[in-house]
Amino acid sequence: MAKQLIIIRHAKSDWGDFTLKDFDRPLNHRGHKNAPEMAQRFVAKGIKPDTIVSSPALRALTTAKYFASEWGLTASELNTEALIYEASTKTLLNIINDFDDKFDHIALFGHNPGLTDLLNYLTDEYITNMPTCSTAVIEFPFDEWKLISNDTGKLVLFDYPKSGLD
Repeated sequence: MAKQLIIIRHAKSDWGDFTLKDFDRPLNHRGHKNAPEMAQRFVAKGIKPDTIVSSPALRALTTAKYFASEWGLTASELNTEALIYEASTKTLLNIINDFDDKFDHIALFGHNPGLTDLLNYLTDEYITNMPTCSTAVIEFPFDEWKLISNDTGKLVLFDYPKSGLD
């Protein structure tokens, strides 16, 4: 069975409280609106992961929870991985390569610039920037996550709130 990686950048965050650490920034109004809307686009296309792996930063985890809810996934199917926060492409690739092969479809929630760099590394596409709450679906012709590396994936979907693709 081929593997499918769903990459999702967190929704728009709130910069209003400068006393908060970056890690603790919540979503703003637009973020709370965009996350469920983008998740509904996935549901409409019949795309659903087996499990979710998210950065534990508040804005990423909140975004992941909106998607989990729309996908009908339980809290036990939503996992956090501290290394995703501020991760480089190499770190993200190591996380992906360590995914459990029993899962064929995994959603990864995180941050820029790491996610944009990762998308460009895994595929032969070039996307200048993954906007907030943007989503990408990459398919790989492998049975094992550890085989995923540079240019081994095919970008089959790229969407973001203002794209008009819904």
